[in-house]
Amino acid sequence: MKFVHSSDTCFVPSIAFAAPPSTEPPAIRGVPLHPSVSLTTSGRGGRSPLIPLDGFNAAPADAAEAALLACCRSHRWAARVAAHRPYPDPASLLAAAEEASYDLSGEEVLRALACEDAPGPGPDAPPPARTALHAARAAYESRFGHAFVICLDSHPPSRHLDRTLWAIRYRLGNEPDEERAVAADELRLLARGRLARLVGETGPPDAGPVPVPR
Repeated sequence: MKFVHSSDTCFVPSIAFAAPPSTEPPAIRGVPLHPSVSLTTSGRGGRSPLIPLDGFNAAPADAAEAALLACCRSHRWAARVAAHRPYPDPASLLAAAEEASYDLSGEEVLRALACEDAPGPGPDAPPPARTALHAARAAYESRFGHAFVICLDSHPPSRHLDRTLWAIRYRLGNEPDEERAVAADELRLLARGRLARLVGETGPPDAGPVPVPR
């Protein structure tokens, strides 16, 4: 089941800023796992442009909101974060984004989740990994009605696949209301991490995802 609202679509338009940086932005999708296996991360829309904070602050409102929609597919979230510009530093921007995430209604979270893709194995993943992840994702989506999301920013890439599989199996034991709260928190962390990378901050979020064994 998809929870899609006519005014909150998954499409994010192309964005052009007056002074784009020369560096290539990091991928939102396609996080390397290790030399032989990769994991694609949650979300749609491919690459987001890397935007210096001053460029983000000075951008027209529609361009800033479009950039924010590449981080979280909630129009109210994007409009709220864009409306509070200018931000003096990246930490202030990330704090405002987190506050806006906490204020999303349950329906808004579901609409944003409808625009997410669950992490999937990369093209070099072995067949057993593909089969295990596909089965786990299908079971999760059948139970909860939306894609599985997890923020892996605070974990080493070599553990992404194992942690994703463990987390899906662990969270399948949640009640629907409990899992909606967990998924909303993971969505918040994903949005924070994407936004940090968008403005050139590469560090992991201060808070990690749902604890999983090391």
